[in-house]
Amino acid sequence: GAPSVSTATAVREQHGHDESMHPCAPPDVVVWPQAVGQVQELAALCHCCRVPMVPFGTGTGLEGGVNAVQGGVCFDLSRMDAITELSLEDFSVAVEPGVTRKALNKHLRGTGLWFPVGTVGM
Repeated sequence: GAPSVSTATAVREQHGHDESMHPCAPPDVVVWPQAVGQVQELAALCHCCRVPMVPFGTGTGLEGGVNAVQGGVCFDLSRMDAITELSLEDFSVAVEPGVTRKALNKHLRGTGLWFPVGTVGM
């Protein structure tokens, strides 16, 4: 329920496009899971009911990947923003899907490490 679920037109339209040239294709509903277990439960429910799932990060993609061309449920992962592990020795970090590059670099400040734009593997 609210505030973790929305069917408001403005919210759906915000989540129905990115920075690409593709026209807006909003989902039927937007959800904000806050834990892996919630994502698993929602994904299982969508799979069982054959409802499309559309992941949403920051909406800055250029490919139209967030466009819900068949409707469905948009999983806005922005509230899953924990940095769960950092190993300076092997230059690795484990993050939840809502961690932005800017937030990660703020966390890394003072370690001598940084995460540049365009790095693969996040």
